[in-house]
Amino acid sequence: MLDGKTILITGGTGSFGKICTGVILRDYKPRRLIIYSRDELKQHEMSQVFPDQRYPCMRYFLGDVRDRDRMYRAFDKVDYVIHAAALKQVPAAEYNPFEAVKTNIFGAENVINAAIDQGVKKVIALSTDKAANPINLYGATKLCSDKLIIAGNNYVGGNDTAFSVVRYGNVVGSRGSVIPLFMKMREAGEITVTDPRMTRFWITLEQGVRFALDSLERMVGGEMFIPKIPSMNIMDLAKAVAPECSIKYIGIRPGEKLHEVMIPVDEARRTIEYGGYYVLKPEFRFFANRYKKNGGAPVHDSFEYSSATNTKWLSIDELREMLGGLRAA
Repeated sequence: MLDGKTILITGGTGSFGKICTGVILRDYKPRRLIIYSRDELKQHEMSQVFPDQRYPCMRYFLGDVRDRDRMYRAFDKVDYVIHAAALKQVPAAEYNPFEAVKTNIFGAENVINAAIDQGVKKVIALSTDKAANPINLYGATKLCSDKLIIAGNNYVGGNDTAFSVVRYGNVVGSRGSVIPLFMKMREAGEITVTDPRMTRFWITLEQGVRFALDSLERMVGGEMFIPKIPSMNIMDLAKAVAPECSIKYIGIRPGEKLHEVMIPVDEARRTIEYGGYYVLKPEFRFFANRYKKNGGAPVHDSFEYSSATNTKWLSIDELREMLGGLRAA
């Protein structure tokens, strides 16, 4: 699907963007692959890994998703947009709420308007489990962003632009995740754990990228894709990363949940189950015909996809295997 096409990744110098770029360059032959981000140093560093001499399709655009005019320029003649730009650190968003709103909410609005007006064919936006029943500002801004992206389908008029969302859980080894923190702490012989009961959904960057690209291909517009991924207990993660260290319990941080949810029970009536993922259909009834031929089976109206009640769990050995792959990468 991506051969001969122009793809733009917002936040393209982030953890997801760099892995996504590598996968696209390895598996496809795009006409252009545009990395859109606001950090010139990260773009320079990324251009050393993916130089345009070896990859002539590569383009590096400095710009912020808050900048409407720059977005319009960057989206010119773009076929597909992967919207990964966001402020995602929970404590930073709590302390700087207006900045999170500007990037995560107003930035999504700019993506929608630029995509429609510039004739982009498809936009897939990345979400987070923290957007389901949010209790912190980051989750609330991402929920709002998700709603805006899905509603973008209402504004296309005679255009063919389609908007969809991908939502998944914690990413192994991403910037700001607990694994690099544990690895650093173990040098001192002690790691801190918020609560021994805590559970999280877990996915690797490669798996997240693959799922996003698969969703980009299968999307018809208006749906949210949620992968079936395993849960893990924070104590198992601690044993996998730092088995010899002592553990200090510090309590749940502000804006943090004991368990994460990707599909709340209130959304069960709109959820369709497939082999390896779920689809959350939009509220708008006039989109219903889009999904009639897509197969899948409705879930029970009491269904909830929670990290605490998940049927798939990572063992300590499986976690260590994933961590070994992370170090090898």
